[in-house]
Amino acid sequence: MRSNLYFASALALAACLTANARSQAPTHRPAPAAEATPLTQNTPPADNPVADPKAVVTVGNARFTVLTPQLIRMEWSADGKFEDHASFVFLNRRLPVPKFDIAHDGPANLGSLTIKTDSLILSYSPTGDGQFTPQDLSITLTVDGKQIIWNPGDTDPNNLQGTTRTLDGARGDKTEEPIGQGLVSRTGWSLIDDSTRPLFDSSDFRFLEGEKSPWPWVTERPANEKPGSYTDWYFFGYGHDYSKALGDYVRVAGRIPLPPRFAFGAWWSRYWAYSDQELDELIKGFRENDTPLDVLVIDMDWHLSQEQLEAQGLHDQSGEGIGWTGYTWNKMLFPYPDDFLKKAHDEGLKATLNLHPAAGIEPWEASYPAMARAMGVDPATKKYIAFDPVDKRWAENYFNLVLHPLEKQGIDFWWLDWQQWPDTKLPGVNNTWWLNYIHFTDQQREGKRPLLFHRWGGLGNHRYQIGFSGDTVSVWDSLAFQPWFTATAANVGYAFWSHDIGGHMPGAVDPELFTRWVQFGGFSPILRTHTTKNPDSERRIWAYPEPYSAILRTAFQTRYALQPYIYTEARRTYDTGVAFFRPLYYDWPEADAAYTSKGEYIFGSQMIAAPVVAPVDKVSNLATEQVWIPDGEWIEWPTGKHFTGPSTVERSFSIDQVPIYMRAGAIVPMQPPMLYTGQKPVDPLIVNVWPLAPGTSSSYSVYEDSGVSVEYQRGVFTRLPIKAAEAGDTLRVEIGPVEGGFSGMLKNRSYELRLPGDWPPASVTVNSKPVAQGGEGKTGWTFAGNTLTTIIPIPSLSTASKVVIEVRRASGLTARRAELDGFAGAMTRLRAAYDALQNSWPIVVPPDPLVDAMQTGDRLGYHPENAVSEIAHYHQVLPIAQASIHDIAAGIQKHIDEYVKQETEDGAKPADIQAHVTKRIDLMKRATTAVDQAAK
Repeated sequence: MRSNLYFASALALAACLTANARSQAPTHRPAPAAEATPLTQNTPPADNPVADPKAVVTVGNARFTVLTPQLIRMEWSADGKFEDHASFVFLNRRLPVPKFDIAHDGPANLGSLTIKTDSLILSYSPTGDGQFTPQDLSITLTVDGKQIIWNPGDTDPNNLQGTTRTLDGARGDKTEEPIGQGLVSRTGWSLIDDSTRPLFDSSDFRFLEGEKSPWPWVTERPANEKPGSYTDWYFFGYGHDYSKALGDYVRVAGRIPLPPRFAFGAWWSRYWAYSDQELDELIKGFRENDTPLDVLVIDMDWHLSQEQLEAQGLHDQSGEGIGWTGYTWNKMLFPYPDDFLKKAHDEGLKATLNLHPAAGIEPWEASYPAMARAMGVDPATKKYIAFDPVDKRWAENYFNLVLHPLEKQGIDFWWLDWQQWPDTKLPGVNNTWWLNYIHFTDQQREGKRPLLFHRWGGLGNHRYQIGFSGDTVSVWDSLAFQPWFTATAANVGYAFWSHDIGGHMPGAVDPELFTRWVQFGGFSPILRTHTTKNPDSERRIWAYPEPYSAILRTAFQTRYALQPYIYTEARRTYDTGVAFFRPLYYDWPEADAAYTSKGEYIFGSQMIAAPVVAPVDKVSNLATEQVWIPDGEWIEWPTGKHFTGPSTVERSFSIDQVPIYMRAGAIVPMQPPMLYTGQKPVDPLIVNVWPLAPGTSSSYSVYEDSGVSVEYQRGVFTRLPIKAAEAGDTLRVEIGPVEGGFSGMLKNRSYELRLPGDWPPASVTVNSKPVAQGGEGKTGWTFAGNTLTTIIPIPSLSTASKVVIEVRRASGLTARRAELDGFAGAMTRLRAAYDALQNSWPIVVPPDPLVDAMQTGDRLGYHPENAVSEIAHYHQVLPIAQASIHDIAAGIQKHIDEYVKQETEDGAKPADIQAHVTKRIDLMKRATTAVDQAAK
């Protein structure tokens, strides 16, 4: 649908131009009322690439479309014909018309033009053929109180960047492919040149008739839109409102789909020629070691291998490496794939297979005869069917005859591993982008909630995720780069990167590095371990030595506990266009530190993360990093330490600690332990509420749906509102009632309220009924002393009703929270000091004041009613414990001399004696550092 200049001009100007062609009085266009989106079942409208004529202004050979007050499309065409097809990026230009004024100087369709929105002033004074030049076109906007003027050709050194196709071969930030431009910039503007991007021949991507639905396909741009004859730009002038920029981007470019819920569980992946027996044993290992798992990623050795094909004297007709592409099960490794996949599904797992489709369909493939006949080739000729994804006939047959039969056997989605040539036979269509599109939309046509695993193909690929970041080098620098890289992808709407946790090459990895990588993975979009084909590579967490194995297991279990929160935040990503894993500057755009603190990121609405990406000091066993605390009140999750921002603090963390910072009053939903997503209902729903300041409140809404259907796009889901308010010494928490509905939702549910880092209650009521203190076999509320967490069980009630919990603390205690600050972290450090001295025997032993202080949390767990006296005693004994350890350190040489003398007399070897002495000196230093940190 290409509109003629004069037709479009008439539609756009008829209602707004004055009779005086040279009048400079502006014409006002009111904005229509916004349409509400009901929380009911409805079919979303199809995308419409044709803008409302009232949003369009045409002057000479130029057309301007005001999409939002901050987003203007600017076209110039040598022949006055413009483009109204959907492009690969921009699908929907039919937005509500924003308020804007226009003014002309000269004939309305030929002279100078000014368009003024609430945010931008566009000035255009065409000369010659009207092409956009710095002299003829400008846009003025205000950023941080300063006027900015953009002209064509301007470069922007402050663009905040987007992402890149792959991290293959990356070592740290040294990527083989450059990071592309983002949609946001500190300068306040960005420009997308859409002039040469391919087009779609239609724009209805809803596929309401399933596989019978028309499939929008690529179409080349017409001859009149060749470079130099046509310009199509989109100007984003959002200043520092980055969230608004991405929110409007997904309105015109399509939303970021919500992946199936299981995608936020754990994925197992390894480049290895697994047999079905080995995979069965692997699954058993996960279950026996209480480690959850959802996705089994089976790499390329599932199909006929190079060795098998070469042994038959075969060669690849496409010129690709033989055995790289494959679609036929290796029956040596998988004799009965249907039975194997059923067994995996019975264990609650999903399965995906690796695809390298470059070689097309070779004659040895099981699907070759059907594919050949469908493509008009006699199978007897054994002529291969070349890879040609932009040929619609080829693509339809590829899915119907090659992939769908494998899906019917039990394959849930596909891992595309395209590493060959970039472009298809159509100009501007790159294979990565197009393969993402056809594989993702094929699943849509099948009626599935799509999931795809492949590399980034460019702008517009935010609609087709999950991203596979490729083969990184297993070094600390690679881990350190990934928080920034993952967050920055939010700037192009690419919300769900999946990294090779542990790195890919060379495979073998230090236990500490792997542990830190998994901890980062637990607070990233997707948790997927992976490695190359190396017998020394190990990614089974239970195969690592302690303490790493236990810490790794905790990381996996924490990930699953957080699934209700992560899934809710992923839905928020769909609704807003803003990735839940995003840079700090989205929320604090005027703070310089939000741009320079590249190791930190926002992880949903309630927390920020600053994962440890460097090794610990070998003596203290602590990793130290600088953490920027944003404006507001924050609580360090592993320690309970409170911070007021903005400030930069130096913090130290042991290998079991993950630096997560909760907003004061944060509400985070969690679920009970599960071995896979949906193993059992989320019942009870665990509701964590971090301390609120008196007189303040917070709220959250927990999102749920079926986890697998596309009905979430039609209003079929629930939201559970949760509110918390602190008044004096009383905390009131309201849960529910649930809003909305979906098939399979819980009609009744229990809850568990957890209140970390605070005084124990004097009384608790649930719906006005008293709840007694529990423990030692009694039901009721309990208190986890080491983390100062009150745990309140709430019996099963109708989800249609509201639950009100009131927690009253003894008078005046809320005002004394400073006495509890950092208590959980201090307990951790005191235990570390205790363990260090225990392992220093017989040279030294833990002094009683240390044991006394360390046991404070333990005693509180038994008798929380003694909290006031216990905390007072703790503050008295802690400096005594610190002094006693320093005294021991000062006199340790005497004990060492006695030890050396005794060992020598007992005939120990000097080298062994020296090794023991060195170890105990280091342990003494560790204990000293730990107790000093506890006393801070």
